[in-house]
Amino acid sequence: MLNSPRNTTTSITTATSARGSGQAAGVVDRRVPVAVSAPDPISREGAVSQLRRHPEIDLREESGPGTVALLIEDALDDPALTRLRRIVRSEGARAVLVVGAIRESELLDVVECGVGAIVWRHEATAHRLVQAVLAASRGDGDLPADLLGRLISQVGTLHRGAAGRPGAPSLGLAPREVDVLRLVAEGLDTGEIAGKLSYSERTVKNVMHGLTTRLHLRNRAHAVAYALREGYI
Repeated sequence: MLNSPRNTTTSITTATSARGSGQAAGVVDRRVPVAVSAPDPISREGAVSQLRRHPEIDLREESGPGTVALLIEDALDDPALTRLRRIVRSEGARAVLVVGAIRESELLDVVECGVGAIVWRHEATAHRLVQAVLAASRGDGDLPADLLGRLISQVGTLHRGAAGRPGAPSLGLAPREVDVLRLVAEGLDTGEIAGKLSYSERTVKNVMHGLTTRLHLRNRAHAVAYALREGYI
């Protein structure tokens, strides 16, 4: 098992605070609907009490389309992965996973389930939970640094093992899509990517939206995993 090291958390993208509930009349409510699921009532109430203090969070009893499902697990097993797949694929929610440990063999499964944000349980402060929820609500990724490094290493190993196999599928990524994904993998946010490539932020968002839609990818982390698997980055 990969027990989570301390003080090694970073984000693929830097989460920014959403506006709170004290908005002027006529402005669309920007609060993020969040449903918390945990294996025991104490863990659930702990997460709910931390999120409740933040006006940008709208707590819900059940997940569904447009919501962020925050799942708390000690470790991942088959039932937990099944719940993740159901929440993302069947219910249409975005997912944040709060977990104590993850095996190397489970990393790619978690990403391909559609989980773009992961928080170690020992780092699950109110700030980290809100940061991950906001990132997930935007379709961005938010992974601990050690997990991102292990994910890149694992997918690279898979790609090298598949190299030379005839008939291997190709993503057909355009050069600028590869450039954007390479910087996403390095942990840059949209503004930083735009500055590096001399693009507008709108262009970067359009590039990401185009490739995720075309390739049926769920979020940025999923896009990076696929690009790594196919050897583009």
